[in-house]
Amino acid sequence: MAKHNFHLTAKWPGGRNSVGSIEAGQLNTEISIPPEMDGPGVGTNPDEMLLGAASTCYIITLGAMIERAELPLYKMGMTSEGIVDVTNGVITYEEIIHRPSVLLKEDATDEQIEKLEQLIEKAESNCMISRAVKGNVTISLEAHIEVLES
Repeated sequence: MAKHNFHLTAKWPGGRNSVGSIEAGQLNTEISIPPEMDGPGVGTNPDEMLLGAASTCYIITLGAMIERAELPLYKMGMTSEGIVDVTNGVITYEEIIHRPSVLLKEDATDEQIEKLEQLIEKAESNCMISRAVKGNVTISLEAHIEVLES
């Protein structure tokens, strides 16, 4: 069994509208409350970081699965949307919607397209961030698959 430790250092001067900073490995950025929540909007914020963690985990997991399945990938990308509800002063991260877009090479078979559809679903349950938030945040997929035209 292997365990990996990740460390983050946060600095916060105090106060709701302050600007702080975080450092964790290659991540080094300012942080504050987003303007949507009446904050200064400097640097990033927890909402963007959770969305970023879920999105990067998903796309990397999907890419690795496509590679292992030896599917004829041409290119892939993704957009994601995070939905946060604020009701009576209670902030709840409700949903993350991933919209992966995968383009296969023109020689892709129907079986390979079907396998890709399965992997798009499976990647979500294999992503460690998705598993970490399961039961608290709904994660849904709106995939777009194309085959390159010859």
